[in-house]
Amino acid sequence: MNALALPLGGMLLAMLGELWVLSRQQRLGPASPAQTHPWLEAIANLNSGHLVLWFFRGVEVAGYAWVWQHTRPHALAGWPLPVVALLAFIAWDFGFYWLHRLHHRLGLLWAIHSVHHQGEHFNLSLGIRNSWLSSLSSLPFFVPLALAGVPVEVFVAVSSVHYTVQFYNHSGLVGSMGWLERVMVTPSHHRIHHGANPEYLDKNFGGTLLLWDRLFGTFQRPMAGVHIRYGITGWRASYNPLWLNLLPPLQWLGWPTPSLHPPGAIAAAQRRCLIVGAVLLFANVVYAVHRQGQWPDGQQPLLWSVLALQTLALGAWADGRRWAPAVVAGLGLTLPLLFGAWLDLRDPLGLLPMLALGSHGAWVLLARPWQAPRCKPA
Repeated sequence: MNALALPLGGMLLAMLGELWVLSRQQRLGPASPAQTHPWLEAIANLNSGHLVLWFFRGVEVAGYAWVWQHTRPHALAGWPLPVVALLAFIAWDFGFYWLHRLHHRLGLLWAIHSVHHQGEHFNLSLGIRNSWLSSLSSLPFFVPLALAGVPVEVFVAVSSVHYTVQFYNHSGLVGSMGWLERVMVTPSHHRIHHGANPEYLDKNFGGTLLLWDRLFGTFQRPMAGVHIRYGITGWRASYNPLWLNLLPPLQWLGWPTPSLHPPGAIAAAQRRCLIVGAVLLFANVVYAVHRQGQWPDGQQPLLWSVLALQTLALGAWADGRRWAPAVVAGLGLTLPLLFGAWLDLRDPLGLLPMLALGSHGAWVLLARPWQAPRCKPA
């Protein structure tokens, strides 16, 4: 079993649970084009945070491993593992601070990182929303750890701990954390970082430790009477992970960009159907990660390809493309037939999410959303 499968599943459950509570409390941020459809934005965040993103995360780890293997001697060779892990934990967080700060200052890096700041609501799903290219632009900042001799396993473990803390720091439910507010980056600190208000721009870059913001003069406490506005000025919201990832780099390059449908131009019943489909799709992604490297005869790239196409089709549906529901239904029905019948998958753990996605495809076919009149966008 791939060790990432359980955290991914837990992340999905935590995101859904928090968003349900926030929806009930009506605490989903300021009025915006996405305000009446926060679940669609959350699903867009979810769809942006798997498949292609995790592929490039693998490239990042492979690149780190290559540098580590081709560097001799290692300065930390022979040191006790707990000491190496502690030093790696601190050094990784220091590297992340400068990685994060420069991603806000340099044009190309901001075109990559801005994907994370497009979200107009602050909740755990925003912690999942990251650019597909973020791992590639992050690697140079962590190469010094490889040169020092931090083993690959320690690098992966330390970075996973930090990313877990950063996921938690996007919680919309957590208030003050008491004395931890003085030493760690907390949700209250990170909300300020996501603020589009002039008072909050380019503040609180830290990932886990508050030390670096205090040391380099970028720490900012909440200001009385200043309501935090989330999102990016001038960004036209899209729920399609393809465009929310590609548009900023295309705009930075000065290349032509496509016109987007107004987000959320679908009926409430369709939104429910789409959200269920996205959750079931992510369950299949968790299973695919669980079986990573164990698929015979090229089945793994085939599965990832079907899941990637389904992700893009769901995003196009959320953006109001009338052709997209039919593609979602077709791919959903294809998955259990392809792996359950033709490729003879016998693992119940894999068949259940595939059959559930197939049932969702049948639901979409019966509902025929492509024949529904177009909704007035919010």
